Amino acid sequence: MFDDDEEQNEFFEGPLKEDLEKFEAFLKGEVIGFLDSDRWEAMIDHLLIGGHYTKALFCVDEALTQFSYKPLFKLRKAQALSATGKLKESIHLLTEIEREGLQSMELMLTKASVFSQLKDAKNAIKYFKIALSEAAPEDRDEIYLDLSMEYQNNGDYQLAINILKEAIAANPNNEGAIYELAFCYDYLGATQKSIDCYSKFIDDNPYSFTAWYNLGNAYSKKENYEKAVWAYDYCVLINSEFGPAYFNLGHNNLSLNRYTKAIECFERCMEIDGEDPIAISYIGECHEQLNELDLARKYYQRSLELAPMLPDAWLGLGIVEDLDGKTKEAIVLICKALELDPENASIYHVLAGAYEKIGEVEHADENYLKSLALEPHDTESLLNYVNFLSETSPQYALDYLRENREAYLVNPIHKILEINLLWILGQSKEAIVLFKDCLAIDRGNAMVLFEINPALKNVSEFVLLAD
Repeated sequence: MFDDDEEQNEFFEGPLKEDLEKFEAFLKGEVIGFLDSDRWEAMIDHLLIGGHYTKALFCVDEALTQFSYKPLFKLRKAQALSATGKLKESIHLLTEIEREGLQSMELMLTKASVFSQLKDAKNAIKYFKIALSEAAPEDRDEIYLDLSMEYQNNGDYQLAINILKEAIAANPNNEGAIYELAFCYDYLGATQKSIDCYSKFIDDNPYSFTAWYNLGNAYSKKENYEKAVWAYDYCVLINSEFGPAYFNLGHNNLSLNRYTKAIECFERCMEIDGEDPIAISYIGECHEQLNELDLARKYYQRSLELAPMLPDAWLGLGIVEDLDGKTKEAIVLICKALELDPENASIYHVLAGAYEKIGEVEHADENYLKSLALEPHDTESLLNYVNFLSETSPQYALDYLRENREAYLVNPIHKILEINLLWILGQSKEAIVLFKDCLAIDRGNAMVLFEINPALKNVSEFVLLAD
């Protein structure tokens, strides 16, 4: 093997190149003759590294005719067999080498890797652990990473997390281990633990841009967009050429209604990584929110030129047409988005609002219900649907909420909407009792009542309870 590319290139231009030419001639029927074992080894390694596994297998077989006693050639044959999909033959040969008394880190890693390909996590874990005991300290982080992957394959994500922490302790710059740690926490839904872990890691390794990036991702999952932006800002401060962080910065600034800043971030992301239809669609959304409808339309159309099947861009175009007073044309575009993404509750919600606007009540009702069936926790959708029902009859809206109370237990404003409807219907005592209960459970959420119905700020019974 070679220490660096320069040494490898010099060697390739010399004896290795000549030997490879002889080997190519041998494959066509010529005699190759005797070569020193190190020359065979160089050829085999070159072919394996280059991905020429079938040729490597021929090469190692010929080397073994001259050096049958060398366990390294048997190991290379096992590696070539594995690479060509002959996994059971590879395991058989590796076991034979092991019985001969050779127990090197490379042998254990090869055997672990083949067991991993065979989906035998138990044996893969066994041999990765043996390899760890044979490994030098500087090699352990990668073995820990491989071992953690086997625990994940085995469904033991908590143990995988423990192993990944060992990998990062051995090498804080192992980006693969940092990303896998984020994946495991995400799989377990342990976002706060992820935040705590990365925060602690950053205390000791403040210049790890990948740690800052993953910390930002964790905050974003918790919808703590301010903290997410703070973490991503540090990420790009350390590595100003890391495109994904700029993309996520743009998305989180968009969530914070910082539309101009979001546009800057998406544009910087594309400067680094090239045009991206999703980033362009988000820029369109920013211009839409800024009421720059012509620019929004331009970006949505550009997004669809690059990705004609992108539902977000079709939806965005529909919203722009609706805002431009062309609601019937908008419905056609929104329906196209829905066709591409039929399980997206937000599209049903937007479509319901468009139908409501043009007085197609049955279609509006149908789409509100589909939206809420997919996302019963969506506060805006439930609020809009209850308002829609209230236009016909506040009592009907209240009856609907009560009949579907169990379905909407996950929605934080279902009781708040019920309070408002009770007040509108003149059932003030019941409304005040329910408001008092809501204050006791979640004061912040209960105060949303005054946003839904600002007139209640002038009703002393509610104001006194809120104070």
